[in-house]
Amino acid sequence: MSRLLCSPGRAAPHFNRPQTASVKWNMNPPSRFHSACRASHRVELNFEGSTYELEVGDGETILEKALDAGVEVPHDCKMGVCMTCPAKLVSGTVEQGAGMLSEDTIEKGYTLLCVATPQSDVKIDCIQEEELLAVQMGEI
Repeated sequence: MSRLLCSPGRAAPHFNRPQTASVKWNMNPPSRFHSACRASHRVELNFEGSTYELEVGDGETILEKALDAGVEVPHDCKMGVCMTCPAKLVSGTVEQGAGMLSEDTIEKGYTLLCVATPQSDVKIDCIQEEELLAVQMGEI
């Protein structure tokens, strides 16, 4: 004897059921394979007299990778607002769209590690927050 698993009024009508099996192909590789194929950039980070070499992948910030490597870089908000993770580019380019730095400050080579994603291999010096604030306020 068969039993209904739901009341007849709640059963799916015949016309809503798929008539043929459908296959959805996902052309995006799984993330564990994708990460091995992504571009990464070499970052040479100078902090408190030591130089650290980091590999920073697309979409990753320099701060994330520095913290992962055990570098105790000052930081707070991780959103580019508090300005406690300032740095100056020695060479290379970074994208830093979410930060609060003025265009003039960015053009002078300053960045915030928490929003800086490398677009090339980069050499960067961590600086004191006071230096960045002086540049941002137009004092330097």
